[in-house]
Amino acid sequence: MDVQKYLLRIGYEGPALPTPTLAALQRVHRCHLSTVPFENLTVHSGGRVRLDLPHLYDKIVNHRRGGFCFENNGLFSWLLSEMGFEVNILAGQVRNAITGLYGPPFDHFISMVTLEGHRWLCDVAFGGSGFEFPMSLETEEPQKQGHRVYRIRQAGEMHFLEWQDEERETGQWTELYKFTLDTRHRGDFIEMCDYHQSSPSSIFFCKSLCSILKPTGRLTYIGHKLITSQFPSDEAGTVTKTTRELTDEEIPDILKEEFGIMLESQLVPKDETITPPL
Repeated sequence: MDVQKYLLRIGYEGPALPTPTLAALQRVHRCHLSTVPFENLTVHSGGRVRLDLPHLYDKIVNHRRGGFCFENNGLFSWLLSEMGFEVNILAGQVRNAITGLYGPPFDHFISMVTLEGHRWLCDVAFGGSGFEFPMSLETEEPQKQGHRVYRIRQAGEMHFLEWQDEERETGQWTELYKFTLDTRHRGDFIEMCDYHQSSPSSIFFCKSLCSILKPTGRLTYIGHKLITSQFPSDEAGTVTKTTRELTDEEIPDILKEEFGIMLESQLVPKDETITPPL
């Protein structure tokens, strides 16, 4: 791990080895989201996702790629440890927005940072509904981030990340994923990483996708579509979306120009219906 090279990759400006403070944690979290895409293009260009840290470092830092949660959060948790933060790996289960069902155990890789006795949830790989800055685990009160509102609700040992859906404008809380604070290990996620590369019940197998946070919204590629989400300029506004249809020939240039990704093998665009799990 070359910490300085990693920090340069994500556009973090400051000391070569920042002091492990809350301000540094917030900045590096936001920087990661705005520079490292949330993507699964390896799965759809003839490769397999591997979780060993040297490989992830080479892929994301040296080759300026991204990844899904096992990759982005897996490498990010290592960076935080190298920066001097106290980090624990946690496992989450993502709620399917269509069926309302939760994914299997170890469905989602997340991290908890403990700083001066205060616990923070870190997640730089949850796509469009993810939070920009670490979430406090010491309160169940709403936590506002720009035009969005989140909270972490606890029921026994289970914690639920929820948000007020920015598009429905109902003000109701919607569950995104659930998790416990039990410490996990990197090897615990290998089976689910394989599942997400081969199961018709996984979005990562059914759709080729790439998404990144922009200064005024989010840009997302799926299959043959490029979706631009524009965040409102004030809290009362709503998110607007525009969709552009892409040809096979346009996709490589879009990935290069908009996401900074150049694939070594040909991408096979995919946008199939996800089969609900039994």
